[in-house]
Amino acid sequence: MPKQEMQKLAKETAIYGMSSIVGKFLNWLLVPLYTYVLQSSGEYGIVTNLYAWTALLLVILTYGMETGFFRFANKRRDEADRVYSTTLTSVFCTSLAFAVCIVAFARPIATAMGYGGHPEFIGMMGVIVAMDAFGSIPFAYLRYKGRPVKFAALKLGMIAVNIGCNLFFLVACPWIAARQPGLVDWFYDPGYGVSYVFVSNLISTSLVTLALLPEVLRVRFDFSGALLRKMLRYSLPLLVLGIAGIMNQTVDKIIFPFLFADPSEAQAQLGIYGACFKVAMVMMMFTQAFRYAYEPFIFAKHQDRNSKEAYADAMKYFVIFSLLIFLGMVFYLDLLKYLIRSDYWSGLRVVPVVLWGYIFQGVFFNLSLWYKLLDKTMYGAWLSLLGLAVTLAVNVAFVPRYGYMASAWASFACYAVMMVVSYVLGQRYMPIRYDLKSMALYTAVALALFAASYLVRTDNMWVNLAWRTVLLVPFVLLIVKRDFPLKEVLHPSKSPLKGRPGKTGENGTI
Repeated sequence: MPKQEMQKLAKETAIYGMSSIVGKFLNWLLVPLYTYVLQSSGEYGIVTNLYAWTALLLVILTYGMETGFFRFANKRRDEADRVYSTTLTSVFCTSLAFAVCIVAFARPIATAMGYGGHPEFIGMMGVIVAMDAFGSIPFAYLRYKGRPVKFAALKLGMIAVNIGCNLFFLVACPWIAARQPGLVDWFYDPGYGVSYVFVSNLISTSLVTLALLPEVLRVRFDFSGALLRKMLRYSLPLLVLGIAGIMNQTVDKIIFPFLFADPSEAQAQLGIYGACFKVAMVMMMFTQAFRYAYEPFIFAKHQDRNSKEAYADAMKYFVIFSLLIFLGMVFYLDLLKYLIRSDYWSGLRVVPVVLWGYIFQGVFFNLSLWYKLLDKTMYGAWLSLLGLAVTLAVNVAFVPRYGYMASAWASFACYAVMMVVSYVLGQRYMPIRYDLKSMALYTAVALALFAASYLVRTDNMWVNLAWRTVLLVPFVLLIVKRDFPLKEVLHPSKSPLKGRPGKTGENGTI
């Protein structure tokens, strides 16, 4: 892969990563606020449950059209504006219809979900997810046009407003109400509690939707029914894939209340699980940042002679940095646990398992390029359904007995199975010579260091942290020695990335 292209991919990953990682990190910091301000873990369980539903509905309302847009815009570059206009019109109509239906039937839906006293939860979340679905297409257009800075600015702006509103309603208003109630009692209700989490989201999503209007109006209206039918044939299998994929991440949080005889116990456990799951989100942030840059990249790169070599390089670097993040997270978990209240700490044992699930998920995403590029998206749907079957089976069979720990292992098993099966099929239909030896070496070293961190432990947290810091050094040195020699990092123009042992197509390649 030409060095300039790998640098471009790295640069865009860094910019998209800023909006994803920094933004999600800031949202991540809302977890301590929720665990300390909300009355119980059961209230945080409500947030966890409803946002799991929101994630699922967002996938349904976009029905694979983001990927479809990239595919057809790159395939028909002279008709890219028509592809964009057609995609935007389709998603707008379906999102508007969804929002109207949810608002109209908010009360019966809330009753069926166990929130009969708060139909406004359902109404607000319906409008939020509809605006998010519509906004995903202008955001995809920004990625297609190579405008990561504006993409990042809008994403961060939305997150900043959301955080500001949360702090205002959950911290500032109670403080003011206790001292000068006349200033806020005309709009603030102290008993509204967790509802302000959803109010904050509604405000921030509305503002970013308005900010995206220039991108909506940038091209003239040019809808094509024939083009839409072709796009739907490509994208609808991705909807099955997306539903199964997001359910692999959220189905445990959706069905959790139905797997326990005591609903309050289920909400309490779900709150603990949801808070500790957030601790592992750093890995998901990295995976998402990589995806934002990598998905447009693979379609644009597909016709190049060295495309397979580029895909193999990207896979190896993804694995290397994923393992580095894994070690950093588990080695310093004794510090990270202070992000949540102490009565949530019992759930921290899920973190290493969830991190490995995210690694497998990221590898699966890298492997998934074969069926996207060959227009065999139905294979992606079948793979996701296979993963969903694993997820459901493990959750239903073991959650009633082992609680949320079974949910963590279900995610691990799901993505492990999907990863292995996708690799086998990919090597049949679109063989790529991945550097398996190097990736296996890094994985083995990371697991050995992880084991060493648990075998040698003391009662002193700072001694443990110092020992784990020492353990991190060999992994970093291995990265520097094999794939990032310092002279190449410091003087990239003088030393190309290729030509070293361990690179794809060189000595040690599988």
